[in-house]
Amino acid sequence: MALQCGIVGLPNVGKSTLFNCLSNAKAQSANFPFCTIEPNVGVITVPDHRLNELAEIVNPQRVVPTTVEIVDIAGLVKGASKGEGLGNKFLANIRETDAIIHVLRCFDDDNVVHVDGSVNPIRDKEIIDAELQLKDLETVESRLARVQKQAQTGGDKQAKRLVDVLLQYKEVLEQGKSARVVTFDSKEDQRLAKDLYLLTNKPVLYVCNVDEASAVSGNQYVEQVRAAVQDESADILVVAAKIESEIAELETYEERQMFLEEVGLTESGVARLIRTAYHLLDLQTYFTCGVQEVRAWTFGRGWKAPQCAGVIHTDFEKGFIRAEVIKYDDYVRLGSEAACREAGKIGIEGKEYVVQDGDILHFRFNV
Repeated sequence: MALQCGIVGLPNVGKSTLFNCLSNAKAQSANFPFCTIEPNVGVITVPDHRLNELAEIVNPQRVVPTTVEIVDIAGLVKGASKGEGLGNKFLANIRETDAIIHVLRCFDDDNVVHVDGSVNPIRDKEIIDAELQLKDLETVESRLARVQKQAQTGGDKQAKRLVDVLLQYKEVLEQGKSARVVTFDSKEDQRLAKDLYLLTNKPVLYVCNVDEASAVSGNQYVEQVRAAVQDESADILVVAAKIESEIAELETYEERQMFLEEVGLTESGVARLIRTAYHLLDLQTYFTCGVQEVRAWTFGRGWKAPQCAGVIHTDFEKGFIRAEVIKYDDYVRLGSEAACREAGKIGIEGKEYVVQDGDILHFRFNV
């Protein structure tokens, strides 16, 4: 599944530092690789303790984790929505992503000059938000002009419904708010809204880049961000990019864990960032287990068994017969597929089964 999270932020907020940490395999663990599709796109493995536990039980020939794509989006200046600076490139790149990781500077350091002369994460957020909102407003008004004519002259019910959706978006965008604050009850309206591909309707994670002293509990800047985004249904993650860059330089997993303990952390911010980005895309994981391979597979929340089978191979979906399902907790507790079978812990599910995060699956198919 080629779904992507795009990292955005103003200059000198730590965006590139974080991306470089993501690109360094040592920032994760010894067996979590990184590869580059092009200079600013990284395919990064998702840390998952369940995969490691299953591998310890099965002792397979190889272990394959699941991945998420992270894109380092081009820089932005005021006026990007009108094509200023790298504005058009920025907006084109962000439109191609499925979710946004918005990095905000939440630390004081006289040696790191802020592009606007002072540290103010709310102002920084509003600069990028405003450019995206202006572009979305342009999109909405252009679409509205066309659809209103259809609704008035043709009596098109679908067009009238779309007009209502567009007007709701127009109202909030004109108020300087993002499209994601608008919610729709009906599935039809939700579909129409999704098909507009508005920039500010993408799910967003705000990453507060703090200093080392604030890495565990945050600071006043983080609290300002929390207050500012409380109506957005957005997640917030506190990360100290400077610490992450130091962790990335350490040679062994043991050294990295010792460093984390010294600063009061149980896990690196980069690992938390990758995992949160994965969930931000509404992705989940199921597993296949065998002596040749223990593997994590990515699927979308709410997918049924045949769709999930298709992730492995399209033939699995076309010829789907049934899925044998073992719950992760049962597998770990009993210690093997044979033990689960003997205990009656293998479920036989058909085409309507909605796969759950952590399921261990074996598909039966015929082509």
